[in-house]
Amino acid sequence: MRYLAVSAKRKRMKSPRLFHISEEPGIPSFKPRPSPSFFSAIQGDTVFAITEKLLHNYLLPRDCPRVTFYANAKTTAADVHTFMGHSSAAFVVAVEAGWYPLIARTRLYCYEFPTGSFSVLDEIAGYYISYEEVAPVSVREIADIPAELFKRNIELRIMPTLWILSDAIARSSLSYSIIRMRNAIPRQTEPGQTKTG
Repeated sequence: MRYLAVSAKRKRMKSPRLFHISEEPGIPSFKPRPSPSFFSAIQGDTVFAITEKLLHNYLLPRDCPRVTFYANAKTTAADVHTFMGHSSAAFVVAVEAGWYPLIARTRLYCYEFPTGSFSVLDEIAGYYISYEEVAPVSVREIADIPAELFKRNIELRIMPTLWILSDAIARSSLSYSIIRMRNAIPRQTEPGQTKTG
């Protein structure tokens, strides 16, 4: 994932609408916790939120590996053609076929947060953080994940494996997030692939 080297404390600005996706209903408040990933700008326990623009990246079961991407102003025409050339969607979410049954039966809960205490952490990924406990202003149940994704300008790609795409996207000029790949099919089990290094 690409990170912006910006202090989350310094870069306070008017926030877009912010959300948090959970598989747990009825959460009255979100307490700051250690970040599950390393960010140099984070200086304590945090509450994470995601912008509405990139909410689709998290409309999946929490542990589901995924590769998500979209074109930005600096993306080359060659990369658009290679990765998105035959799609009319603005965003792509790729998942492994083996995860689809769980995707189809999982219920999610979309919590909207007040924005006052949040600072931008990574604009490309749509990440905002707060160092304070946050009570949601609303919650909405999502009973059908594929239908929710298809309401948005998203192409959902169901693939046997994500590793080849993940490696190629990481070398591209696209904006991308590569999430939970520790749960993906191991490289050595990919058809026609051998594990190296």
